[in-house]
Amino acid sequence: MKDKFNNTVGPQVQASKLKTSRVIPSLAVVMMVAGLQSATQYFACEFGYQLVLGANFKHIYAPWAIVYWAEKWFALYQHAFMRAASVGVTVTAVGLLGLVVTKMVQANSSKVNPYLHGSARWASKQDIQKAGLLPSSRTLWQVITGKNTAPNNGVYVGAWLDKYGKQHYLRHNGPEHILCYAPTRSGKGVGLVVPTLLSWPHSSVITDLKGELWALTAGWRQQHGKNKVLRFEPAALTGCICWNPLDEIRIRTEYEVGDVQNLATLLVDPDGKGLESHWQKTAQALLVGVILHALYKAKTEGTPATLPAVDAMLAAPNRNIAELWQEMVTYSHVDGRNHPVVGSAARDMLDRPDEEAGSVLSTAKSYLSLYRDPIVGRNVSQSEFTVKDLMNYDSPVSLYIVTQPNDKARLRPLVRVLVNMIARLLADRMDFEGGRPKAHYRHRLLLMLDEFPSLGRLEILQESLAFVAGYGIKCYLICQDINQLKSRETGYGQDESITSNCHVQNAYPPNRIETAEHLSKLTGQTTVAKEQITTSGRRTSALLGQVSRTIQEVQRPLLTTDECLRMPGPGKDSEGLINKPGDMVVYVAGFPAIYGVQPLYFQDPVFKVRAAIQAPKHSDRLRRAYAQSGEGIKL
Repeated sequence: MKDKFNNTVGPQVQASKLKTSRVIPSLAVVMMVAGLQSATQYFACEFGYQLVLGANFKHIYAPWAIVYWAEKWFALYQHAFMRAASVGVTVTAVGLLGLVVTKMVQANSSKVNPYLHGSARWASKQDIQKAGLLPSSRTLWQVITGKNTAPNNGVYVGAWLDKYGKQHYLRHNGPEHILCYAPTRSGKGVGLVVPTLLSWPHSSVITDLKGELWALTAGWRQQHGKNKVLRFEPAALTGCICWNPLDEIRIRTEYEVGDVQNLATLLVDPDGKGLESHWQKTAQALLVGVILHALYKAKTEGTPATLPAVDAMLAAPNRNIAELWQEMVTYSHVDGRNHPVVGSAARDMLDRPDEEAGSVLSTAKSYLSLYRDPIVGRNVSQSEFTVKDLMNYDSPVSLYIVTQPNDKARLRPLVRVLVNMIARLLADRMDFEGGRPKAHYRHRLLLMLDEFPSLGRLEILQESLAFVAGYGIKCYLICQDINQLKSRETGYGQDESITSNCHVQNAYPPNRIETAEHLSKLTGQTTVAKEQITTSGRRTSALLGQVSRTIQEVQRPLLTTDECLRMPGPGKDSEGLINKPGDMVVYVAGFPAIYGVQPLYFQDPVFKVRAAIQAPKHSDRLRRAYAQSGEGIKL
């Protein structure tokens, strides 16, 4: 029958199971050796340390020398050997007696089970290295040969202070995704986003509110990161690049209808709530037909195929709308035949009662009102890059999607279209060679999406997190708190799968208790020893009658909700600018939580120099821009 149950759980606990202590047996052997040594030295002392021929100085002899001497001279010096033996036995007996007492005290002392209620703990340096956030320590051979460990070119997820107070950057370079919880003005930009963009060597897509990230990082990425930097700011008059969503439609292929349907769904669902009403569904079907019609007319007649052009077709002031329906029904789209999807959309409108048809038409036109802005219309009427260029151009490409705060809400549908097409078109196929996936891209892509829940529910983003890593796409998603992510109105709901597909989660001190509770649960439960002291007797007496101490294992979160809410935030000066880093927590799946600190790029001399490089005044352009007129995009 086993004396102990095998009740430890978890790989970290099982890897360090408590073994039978070998300290007591080892000390017993030491006591016996000490007894032999005492006997040897005592015997040698009686003979003036002259047992070695020619020796004229005191000497420390080997413990077993007394045995050798006894074989040679016991008959001559019997009494001397007996006295030495008594000294050795006394020393050994005293030592063994002390060990017996020690063992009895240990057996009668209470022992705390550190894993009774939970085994959560904070990560050590070895844990962080195993998680891949810190480079492994250099081996002796690397020190001798002067070879360094492989450099870490990953994204920044935080920093960590060792026991000497030295700060180490935590970087993750694997294909897995990252989710960050950081409230507004908490320093996520200066601590995580800017350092990442000032070091990430591959392609990237950045959502940039106010253009601050462009100003701080585009200069280094262009000059030293060898990136083509693209600034897509739909509401800007000058300096930005143009992009036409309709140029991404794979026209005259088996994918054309699906591509147009996805685009039309995004247009009529700007908030990501789904097609809930009859008018949204019918407007989506109408836009599918009209967009396809515009694309085929561009191929045959050279007319522009753009979203402003689609709006103009539906709202032409000098043309009856019935003429458009008749044109769509009778037009020769493919080999002299009418396209079935285009014809069906027009026939639906002709068969509807006038009042219903008018409502469907007005609903469709309302979703295209953004493109009546002449600035936006000009910036989406031609393409100077394609989505495929982000991962397949000759050099890495960094695309900054800039929206000013006052334009953020109205430009959201266009930004949703761009992010959706990036996820769909860059993860379209995968081949295998030798049992391993074969890359179809030249450059890895980082999707740095700050405040991504503000884009509304992007179902393709949530679904694609499970597989886009295999296509070379790494997502760095930043939200304010867990409520913003799980909101039923603007987020992904309580059953979201984004947190499940993010291998790394990091968090700044939260403002919402729901986020603090989530982080506390992620940290885990630990076991602590609680000592309870009971006293009896009169308070006025010289000595208390009795004092008893009881030690009991109790459970507590490693990081309680209250402690999480009270984590020190970044220090700020009188103007509200951050001048001192705060604390943060980093979670890596399968490893203990890391209690770290926030890195600040302006406190690092290397980053400070890189951020000071002037950003270009005008965006790079990858292709000669041609309006969609049948000629396509030219190199």
